[in-house]
Amino acid sequence: MTAWTAEDQALLAETYALTLTAGDDGHDGVEIGMVVVDGELYVRAYRGVRSRWYQAARDRGHGRIQVAGVTRDVLLHTRDLDLSAGLDAAFRAKYGPLADALVASPQARAATIRIDPAPAPDSGTAPAR
Repeated sequence: MTAWTAEDQALLAETYALTLTAGDDGHDGVEIGMVVVDGELYVRAYRGVRSRWYQAARDRGHGRIQVAGVTRDVLLHTRDLDLSAGLDAAFRAKYGPLADALVASPQARAATIRIDPAPAPDSGTAPAR
């Protein structure tokens, strides 16, 4: 797993939302709130695992994020996540009452995605699916 740089973590923590595009088929991305917990980036689909963009992330396993004019290729992890105990608290701290849709619902918790930076193209590692 590739880790986020300190600069990326600061940008992600200070920015309200990111645009996530799953796969590389040219579909429009979705703007979504995110949090950084223990150096890892997380998003949730408040509509749960039936959300189209969550399903695309799960099925494709890679994509791209855009944050404050910065674009990064990423890996999208939806299975077997070891979720931090502080994840709900991080969403509440960042988004206040708006976070209830992301933390109070079992459907949203089930639709958690960890987003990791993709390895550099010359590393020889293919995106995980």
